Amino acid sequence: MNTDFIELRAAKEEDCEALAAIHSAAWHNAYRGLIHGVELERLIARRPPDWWRGALSRGVKIKVLEVAGKTAGYGTFGTCRLKTLPYGGEIYELYLLPQHQGLGFGRQLFLAIRTDLESKHIHGLAVQVLSINDPAKRFYQALGGKLVSKSTYQTKGRSLGLSIYGWL
Repeated sequence: MNTDFIELRAAKEEDCEALAAIHSAAWHNAYRGLIHGVELERLIARRPPDWWRGALSRGVKIKVLEVAGKTAGYGTFGTCRLKTLPYGGEIYELYLLPQHQGLGFGRQLFLAIRTDLESKHIHGLAVQVLSINDPAKRFYQALGGKLVSKSTYQTKGRSLGLSIYGWL
């Protein structure tokens, strides 16, 4: 695949509108019908552009995927929050606009984030995925991720299963 029209870079403040739109579109695409409509909208509404501005000002690591000059995806990442597991890094989120899924862009973004972490001497990687998100689980399995643990995520009145994948 020719990747000349792909750019992977650190997020900037002018990306915040696009980041919020990608988050919304990806969550609607992945979880519509799996998470109750009102709860899904509440979860999505927690990430308006101002949330992204705050994340950048707090130093959250966000890598942006641009395709043909348009923001098409992002990943957030840093040190692993799962202290009982042997991984130094974690991808907290990796989302693409639905029309860019299944074309190899997610793999490019994943590999760029992993390379970024390794360049900072952060080895091993974990990802938490909602267990009801079968496409995401297949994506991480195809990248060599091994299911290493399970956990739960509490939403308003509901507990959702998490599948945790790891790479050493």
